[in-house]
Amino acid sequence: MADLSGLKEIDGFIGACLVDSDSGMVLGKEGGKDFDLDTAAAGNTEVVRAKRKTMSALGISSKIEDILITLDDQYHLIRLLNSNEAVFLYVVLDKARGNLGMARMITKKVEQTVDMSSL
Repeated sequence: MADLSGLKEIDGFIGACLVDSDSGMVLGKEGGKDFDLDTAAAGNTEVVRAKRKTMSALGISSKIEDILITLDDQYHLIRLLNSNEAVFLYVVLDKARGNLGMARMITKKVEQTVDMSSL
């Protein structure tokens, strides 16, 4: 399993997982005690697929860096790995306590430490 423990440094951290967007399978997770990360992973796989399909239809060849979903009380951050675009980090934060800029910075730092060969 991937080490995602560095994501716990993010203020307002609720939970996170590493997801294979081809299958929706969770490759690793951290936190999420009261949050169903497995269901979220499957659902957000569809978000990533839909964004890719839309970009393709529009002729956009840029790579997705991250996708942000803002709820009344939470941030949901999806960050595709540079080393393998079929895999993404999904991070859930308490909006009242979270700092989105710091969350993106820490998520990028953790992304760089994910060893795909260990999965």
